[in-house]
Parts: sequence; C-alpha cells; structure tokens
Amino acid sequence: MARRATESFNLSFLDIMSCGFGAIILLLIITKSSAPTPLEISEIPREGSVLELQKQLFAIRGETNVLNRELNAKHEQLSQYDERIARLRRELSTLQGRVRASSQDSTVNDILEGQLAIARQDLTAEMRRLQQSLDEQIQTDQIGGIPVDSEYIIFIIDTSGSMFNYSWDRMMEVVRDTLDVYPTVKGIQVMSDEGDYMFTSFRGDWIDDTPARRQAIMQRLRTWNPFSDSSPVEGIVAAIRTFYSPDKKISLYVLGDEFSGGSIAQVVDTVDRLNRAGPGGERLVRIHAIGFPTIFSQPRRYQTTGIRFATLMRELTRRNGGTFVALNDFY
Repeated sequence: MARRATESFNLSFLDIMSCGFGAIILLLIITKSSAPTPLEISEIPREGSVLELQKQLFAIRGETNVLNRELNAKHEQLSQYDERIARLRRELSTLQGRVRASSQDSTVNDILEGQLAIARQDLTAEMRRLQQSLDEQIQTDQIGGIPVDSEYIIFIIDTSGSMFNYSWDRMMEVVRDTLDVYPTVKGIQVMSDEGDYMFTSFRGDWIDDTPARRQAIMQRLRTWNPFSDSSPVEGIVAAIRTFYSPDKKISLYVLGDEFSGGSIAQVVDTVDRLNRAGPGGERLVRIHAIGFPTIFSQPRRYQTTGIRFATLMRELTRRNGGTFVALNDFY
C-alpha cells in the first residue's frame, strides 16, 4: 500500500515538471527575437570622427611646439639678462673700489694738487705776458712770446661742449687778436680738433687772405659746432699731413681746454715723425697753443683732462718751435 502511494507521487511530480519545461520551450518558440534598438544614431561616421580627432591632435602638437620654442627663447633671454646684470654688478663693484682707493690714496691727491698749482702758475704768468703784448700792439718778430714770422696760419679749434658753452666768446676774441697780429698772410685755414674743415669747399687747400674772408671766418665761427671728442690730436695730425711743405712757413694755433686722449708720449712721437725739420734744423710747422681755463673752474676731481692738455701742449710747442699760453679767465 505504501509502495503504491510513493510511486503515484513520483509520477505526478514528473508530470508537473514535464509540463513546466514544455511551457517554457513553447514560450521561447513563440517569442520573436530581435536586435537591441540603439537610443541615438551618430551623425558622424566612425572613420570621419577618427580623422577629425587626429587633426585636432596634430594642431595641439603644433601649438605645443610653438609654445616650447617661445618658452626656450624666454629662458635664453632671461639668461642673457642675468649675465648682463652680473656684468654690470662686477663693473659697479670695480668702480666703487676705484672710488674708495682714490679717496684713500693721499699720494695721488698730492700729485694732482701739485700739478694743478704748477698749471695755474703757468696760466697767470703766460697770460700776463700775452695780454701786455697784445695791449701794446708791438709789431716785432714775437708778439706775446709767439713768433709771427709765418706766411700761413691754421687754427685747430676744440668745438666740444665745454668750449662752445663756456669759452666760445673768449675764443673768438683770441682768433680775432691772432689775425690782427698777422696783417697779411698767404693763406689761412680753420679746422676742428677732429680735423673737420670750417669751409668744406677749401678742403685740403688754403683760404685766400682778404678782409672779406676774415670777416666770413669770424661770422661762421659764431655758430660753428661740429662734433668733438675733446682731443686736438686728430686735427693737429690732419693739418700737418695735409699742409706740410718744405717751401712754406706754417703756424698751427691749437685752441682748447682739455685732452681726453691716450698716451701723451705717443702723440709727441707721432708729431715728431710728421713735422720734420728743415735745412736750418727748425721744424717747418710751428705749433702754438692757447689753453682756456674751463676745466679748472670745475671741482678738483674733474680737472685731470685740463692738466693733461696743458702738459701735452707745453711739450708739443716746446719741440715744434711754438709757445703755449694758458689763459686764467674767461673775459
């Protein structure tokens, strides 16, 4: 009895399971399979999208290269600025050291004071002799210690700012007085301390000595202001090289207030080679010089170029048959 009950239960369970599986299979057969529907269709094909992204990538890389080059250039410029700053600091340190050494070196100050005192004595003594001779208008072989036996005269005039702004009127008086000392000459020339000609039409040639020409020189001199480096050497050398002649008696008149050039000894040697002596042993070009006290009106530490001018002119005039006259005022 119990055996039959168990078998009946097993058969019923199997029937139910079979019906369930059959129903599932039937549902699968009835249901129609289909692909999933996309939510949005892209308007750009995938190949076109890739190309566009590549173009953007290349553009970004190009901009990156440009920015990198600009950045490198900025770094190089910054490095140059750093080097320049370092160099300027070194120069400033050197200058500060020189200033400190100069202020502490009493020996240098004593030498400069001694040279200044000698220069001032020469200014006073020579000026008195020249002024006395000019006032008396003595027509002899020498006026104020300056020989006036030359047939040709050349003026070498310092046209720097210190001369043009502070000593120009006094300089014009000296030129006029010098011309008056020579009533008649065979030729005149006017040059700057750089060797520039006042009248370019007479470059390398002599200006005829006539009253009209003398008046034209004085009128032009009022506003004549070419460049000058405060050194008469270029003008002296150019005048001797251009106008030196064994058959002419020439006088050079150097009018200035300072010498900012290099070696004085080198200048003297150069002039010695150019201005050779004539048959009588005298130099064929006399060199006279008139110094103006512009630089000596400045503080002592700025008077070095004035002292060097006086030293150079004393030596040049002594060796070349001339006279150095130092003025002691501007009037």
